[in-house]
Amino acid sequence: MTRRLLTGNGAAAWGARLARADYIPAFPITPQTEIIESLGQWIDTGAMPGRMVTFESEHSMITAAGSAAATGVRVFSATSSQGLLYGMEMLYTVAGWRAPFVLVNVSRGLASPITLEPDHNDVLAARDCGFLQIHCATCQEVLDSILIAYRLAEDPQVRLPVIVNLDGFYLSFTREPVELPDVQACANYVGSYDAENVRFRASAPESQAVAVLGGGPYSYFRYETQLAAMNGLAVYDEVADGFAQVFGRLHGAVEAYRSEDAEYVFVMMGSFATKAKEAVDQLRNAGWRIGLLRPRLVRPFPAARWSELLAGKRGAAIIDQNLSFGMGGVLHTEIASALYGMNAVQPVLASFVGGLGGRDISPQEFFEMAGVIRDAAQRGESPPPRLLYTEDELREVRKLQAVAQVEREELAKNEPKG
Repeated sequence: MTRRLLTGNGAAAWGARLARADYIPAFPITPQTEIIESLGQWIDTGAMPGRMVTFESEHSMITAAGSAAATGVRVFSATSSQGLLYGMEMLYTVAGWRAPFVLVNVSRGLASPITLEPDHNDVLAARDCGFLQIHCATCQEVLDSILIAYRLAEDPQVRLPVIVNLDGFYLSFTREPVELPDVQACANYVGSYDAENVRFRASAPESQAVAVLGGGPYSYFRYETQLAAMNGLAVYDEVADGFAQVFGRLHGAVEAYRSEDAEYVFVMMGSFATKAKEAVDQLRNAGWRIGLLRPRLVRPFPAARWSELLAGKRGAAIIDQNLSFGMGGVLHTEIASALYGMNAVQPVLASFVGGLGGRDISPQEFFEMAGVIRDAAQRGESPPPRLLYTEDELREVRKLQAVAQVEREELAKNEPKG
């Protein structure tokens, strides 16, 4: 086992290499391009066996990934943001094919307006398509999660594709010490892809699907996918425990940090959760009984685990780096749904939306959120959802709006009179 300084993108490429991915359909998009550049270089120099094919779009890339996986090939690909949405039709399609492969998504905020910075609206737009989802907070987790994802996707009880998500720029281009596991140990852990009856032979071609189905049969096939996804709960625990036994790192479905005796918890996913972890340490030093719960496994959603971890807590500050327009934070909605009817005494939940388009969340804001949830718990009332935003930021936006208004007025003056 060796240790290297790797970016999140570099860790993703190493994960695919150590998993022995054999086919890599690719299309570049910022900020994930470094992943396919690294894999392409290794394949060109003979350092990694396999074949990479570049396509004209993410739509055709995901089509090729599902098609190859349906023939028994171990497949890896990567995308980001608008690219994930461009291939959205095929996300649903290849999941319906029950074609197991791993797709890395490097999260980036969606237009409009255009941004290159991260939030989670891209990957959460795909939460209902049939792909399972694992979310990472560190570069080490990126590499490890790809190995775990292949075991999860290819398990006979699941046979569904998996998205491994990391935050653009904050993680994709951040270098951290990453342990590269032994090549043979990885091969033994991931194993060979046994496609069983999923195959294609040119000498004996046969259809593996029915093109059009009516209501009853269609419902049955869709529900089978639901059952397979739910099987992923037990399978994930099994393969994560197996990973810990081999490599010494446990990546449970939910990370619980200093939460066992906590009265209050932050709930947050992705790389920004490391900021929440630092805030927990500082608040603990100030005498607070507070912790952090971070979801790694988002689909399938481990509702029973969340109910167990939040039992006995007075309040939870749920910080969403996403926004479902007309409803609010997606993670807040999922947690509230998981808790409904599970325990007699429920913690007070406070919903915060922050980090959109990579906007930073300061230590002071974490301290203020802790105060909000403590006060709300004392009252026994959930506070209204709120956007993390400062007066200085609001003044800056108003300046931009004023400048834009002046420009519009100047354009109107100079328009030719008809």
